[in-house]
Amino acid sequence: MTIHTKRLSLKRKEGKMTKPNIILITADHIRHDALACNGNGFVQIPNLDRLAKSGITFSNSFTPNPICVPARASITTGNYPHKCTGFKTNSGRIKDGQPLIAQHFADAGYRTYAIGKLHYVPYSPPGKSRLLHGFQHAEITEEGRILHQFAPHGLQKGLEDYHDYLYEVGWGGYERAHGVGNNDVHPAPSPLPEEHYVDFWVAMRSIHYIKKHLENEGESPFFMWTSFPKPHSPYDPPEPYHRLYDARKIPKPIGDVEMLEYKSPILKLMRANKAWELFPPQGVQLARAYYFGMVTFQDKMIGKILDFLEEEGLRENTIIIYTGDHGDLLGDFGCFYKSNFLNGSVKVPFIISAPGLIPKGQVCSELVGLQDVLPTLASLTKTLLEQKVDGIDLAEVLTNDGICRKFYVSQCGHSPWQSYMLCDGKWKYIYSEANGFEELYDLHADLNELCNLAFEYKMKSEVARWRSLLISWCKENGDAGMLDEDNLRRSNVNVEEAKFQYQAMGWRWY
Repeated sequence: MTIHTKRLSLKRKEGKMTKPNIILITADHIRHDALACNGNGFVQIPNLDRLAKSGITFSNSFTPNPICVPARASITTGNYPHKCTGFKTNSGRIKDGQPLIAQHFADAGYRTYAIGKLHYVPYSPPGKSRLLHGFQHAEITEEGRILHQFAPHGLQKGLEDYHDYLYEVGWGGYERAHGVGNNDVHPAPSPLPEEHYVDFWVAMRSIHYIKKHLENEGESPFFMWTSFPKPHSPYDPPEPYHRLYDARKIPKPIGDVEMLEYKSPILKLMRANKAWELFPPQGVQLARAYYFGMVTFQDKMIGKILDFLEEEGLRENTIIIYTGDHGDLLGDFGCFYKSNFLNGSVKVPFIISAPGLIPKGQVCSELVGLQDVLPTLASLTKTLLEQKVDGIDLAEVLTNDGICRKFYVSQCGHSPWQSYMLCDGKWKYIYSEANGFEELYDLHADLNELCNLAFEYKMKSEVARWRSLLISWCKENGDAGMLDEDNLRRSNVNVEEAKFQYQAMGWRWY
């Protein structure tokens, strides 16, 4: 593949339907560097490889918030989380009046489907239907985590379609029979056979509804959101994928625990709360091996979808986007999960494949993110997006001179633990409200973010420049939560005391 820093040529082949089908494929906890097209040298993902070869891969792609719900809300609305939900954590629904990706395409004559993990509160109070946000049909799996305020109604109405399925096929209650919780890092093979594993179910139900669409709605285009719950923990690939990668041979995590002294205080809290210091190195490596086993299994499921499209003659008229809500540190610097701006957490894969509309086998280095999905799909399908959104039309970017954005912004958390990232591809600046902690990395010289340059006196002016840019961005984008008049908010926090408190009360961001 060729690395492109300039614009790519966008061409539409004559004779194509004006409204192509769309499949948006998302994974949960998928690292940018988990894919071969992004530099991974050992993971086996032949189907994502062929998807990348059929379109454009973005080498600088980020999540606007490295937490599940706000990231997915940004995909759905094209806006930053503080605008579309009012929150930068897993709290809050999508606000009324926000653009909705499924509703947009339904209004444009598409049939809209969602299969898998939506996670931006797809439940509703008693007496009302699901909050489908424009989807005409949805089958949901939330990994048993119906949000507490809707749990009684959800359980009564059977809103967990995947769990209903497991009971129908005689595997009810076995999904967590290994005893590992949804946010635990201990690796354990899934007790379910692969044909009943959650990602298999998501792929098969997606194919099922495309088949039904062809039978009953064949004259209309479809928009399908296929949302895989994996490779989110528990790290529990089905047989035989837990044996696919030798934990002793795969790469070890980046950095070490001692480096946390020079990184955001939130990482220390997470490590203490989850007792990751008790997790032995062998366990970390096995968790990583199992994670990549899940990635390969998911790739197999994506292959089933691609094969089906080709068999039905749909591939040439179907736009596919593959991305994820955020990454997973997987042991980097002694930590797991997300909620921070290190590359393992904040960078996500981003592939666009649109036969006849964009070139094949290209790599673009522009700064892109999840809020760009909606405006880009609207442009590629020539469906008018009536509301202005924060996201950028990448189809327009690829055909014109100029840069996509000068820097990318990601936001996370609530006071006093909220933090922001600004990144222009070379520099990454991170500001944490807790003690006004700052980080600065030169990604050209230090891709693994081992050295926080904010502690160096000679970088004082560079840090000040980025601090000023963040203040300006918050003002221009109506995000007052990080501002204290004309300065960034700073809260004095005793990190050691906070670690004790969070250990006692439990972490609340997941």
